[in-house]
Amino acid sequence: MASTSIQTDERTAHGQGPMEHFAYDNKTVLLFTIATLVFGIIGMTVGLLMAIQLFYPVFNFELQYTTFGRIRPLHTNAVIFAFVGNAMFAGVYYSLQRLLKARMFSDALSQIHFWGWQLIILAAAITLPLGMTTSHEYAELEWPIDIAITLIWVVFGINLIGTILKRRERHMYVAVWFYIATFITVAVLHIVNSFELPISWTKSYYLYAGVQDALVQWWYGHNAVAFFLTTPFLGLMYYFLPKAAQRPVYSYRLSIIHFWSLIFLYIWAGPHHLLYTSLPDWAQSLGVVFSIMLIAPSWGGMLNGLLTLRGAWDKVRVDPVLKFMVVAVTAYGMATLEGPLLSLKNVNAIAHFTDWIVAHVHVGGLGWNGFLIFGMLYYMIPKMYGTKLHSVRLANVHFWIGTIGILTYALPMYFSGFTQSLMWKEFMADGLLRYPNFLETTLQLLPLHMFRALGGLLYLIGVFVMVYNLRKTAVAGHLIANEPAQAPALQTLVHQTGGGWHTVLERKPILFATLSLVAILIGGMVEMIPTFLIKNNIPTISAVKPYTLLELEGRDVYIREGCVNCHSQMVRPFRSEAERYGEYSKAGEFVYDHPFLWGSKRTGPDLHRIGGKYPDSWHYNHMLEPSTMSPGSVMPSYPWLFDQQWSAEDMPAKVSAMRSLGVPYAIGTEAIAGQLMSAQANTIVKNLKEAGVNTKPEAEIIALIAYLQRLGTDIKKQPKADAEVPLSADLTTNQ
Repeated sequence: MASTSIQTDERTAHGQGPMEHFAYDNKTVLLFTIATLVFGIIGMTVGLLMAIQLFYPVFNFELQYTTFGRIRPLHTNAVIFAFVGNAMFAGVYYSLQRLLKARMFSDALSQIHFWGWQLIILAAAITLPLGMTTSHEYAELEWPIDIAITLIWVVFGINLIGTILKRRERHMYVAVWFYIATFITVAVLHIVNSFELPISWTKSYYLYAGVQDALVQWWYGHNAVAFFLTTPFLGLMYYFLPKAAQRPVYSYRLSIIHFWSLIFLYIWAGPHHLLYTSLPDWAQSLGVVFSIMLIAPSWGGMLNGLLTLRGAWDKVRVDPVLKFMVVAVTAYGMATLEGPLLSLKNVNAIAHFTDWIVAHVHVGGLGWNGFLIFGMLYYMIPKMYGTKLHSVRLANVHFWIGTIGILTYALPMYFSGFTQSLMWKEFMADGLLRYPNFLETTLQLLPLHMFRALGGLLYLIGVFVMVYNLRKTAVAGHLIANEPAQAPALQTLVHQTGGGWHTVLERKPILFATLSLVAILIGGMVEMIPTFLIKNNIPTISAVKPYTLLELEGRDVYIREGCVNCHSQMVRPFRSEAERYGEYSKAGEFVYDHPFLWGSKRTGPDLHRIGGKYPDSWHYNHMLEPSTMSPGSVMPSYPWLFDQQWSAEDMPAKVSAMRSLGVPYAIGTEAIAGQLMSAQANTIVKNLKEAGVNTKPEAEIIALIAYLQRLGTDIKKQPKADAEVPLSADLTTNQ
């Protein structure tokens, strides 16, 4: 297009040679912005529905596509990859062009990137409610979509690196460093965490099992937060905050320290999500040490952002863009202090599996990501439309509604987390648990969950106010799709020498990217290589056998329904958990679990020792109508499990896949899969009939019961006097 072609002006700028005229691409930025707003509203609305379901279960609607377990991954994927992801791309495309004085490398790649990413989001929105999930947190999408993500991410990377290579600025500004690290690290994380063995177009099993799968997942899960929700937004902070404040970044040297220490240290911290689990203790300790070290670079970045506003605080009081950004950076500081504190074992023992983690995550999500996005949009839209913001007053209204919403959401969840932990761990004078029934804790928290929903509603209302304000702003102006710009060509710039090693590095993008890759690979390799290659790290237990075929089918039903979103399968070595659930979990019990299902939140009780605790009829009635077995339960009912039937048709492929992954199924099992499954199903049906329940052996509920009754039964609970107790657990305390 003529509007995007480069023209040479023989005039010189400050003696730097002829000027080149070109145009910034604002159309792609606008497309990503629109997607940000649309998916932001959708993702937050689903989140609000989930919050209501936790105290008013009728809002599960007794539909298999709208239960909490099915829509929870829909919410997280919509918010992380659709809302935050599209906003990240909008901000990167807007700032990168201006920082490098160059249009994006390829308009065609920009369009492929945009539409490809939206198709991925659409695929996620369809498949997740249908129960097509791998169950890995923040990575639930099945293998065909994972491949699509890889391809589109490569497109983004080519566009990013290509633009850097054709830049007209000799030095790469600090924001560009964070963009490079984001592209490289997310690529590594996604590929390593997506090693799956396909069974069909909609089903796969992870190559890793048990402890190894858990380590890979939380190496990915923690660093997805680090390198998708943090590093690119730090880059955006380094661009938009100084621009809005019209002030230079406080400290260039602090930026260097912040960047390199952050990307090196972050990658080590994943195991802090697995404290007191069956992960080897050395890996847990590494996670703790590096998590504490992360406080320094994280707060260095926060202070660099806030101190950039020195001398501009009068402007902060009147400029809503800066108000949003100040709260965003403050929330970043709070979340990055709380995260390392939560990695301390004594704090983790209290907080893990509770609503405290929900509060922590949403301070980061709503405060850091959300408010930085809002400030960025209020800055970009008027400039791209060549006009002023429609209403500063409405933007301020949005700011206060959103801030009150965050507080109304987070504070009740902190109180809820404290309440949960205290009730779970409290003993009476006679040594018995004061609240042995998990449901007692759940009912105590209902009012706090109502406040949580109110906070989410306020935050969502603020987004609607912003959409109205930005829409009116756009109508008042005209989109400058190709914004004119000019700059001298890179080769005509006066050659600069000196300035230190990092100044030289900023002129060499390929070397810079290579060093970033090395920095993020070191931590992952140190943690994973011993875990995968040293056999003694994961001791086996001879009594642990593979799941029967019906149990394997039931496990797939469990995964499909998203039960792991509410129930853990990891009894930690605490006195309170041993009393409530039974023998603590051993690493060797999970060697056949593809994927692992340890969970990250207990909305319901742990299930690792549920096998044999109740008769088959209890599970049958509990899934049909939970309140009949647990009065007051907020768990949804699952009536479709009684109508839908399991099939042995896919079982030969599943058995073959499991055998190739190291599960020792006997040769020839595939040929008699249907017979084996029917035999076990008939036994369960017989047990149900004796309890007055009539059902068909092919019903999915039968397979699910088979799986639940198997959990935790491979090893027998040892007598308390002889029980193997890790010294680190300190079971003499009231934990």
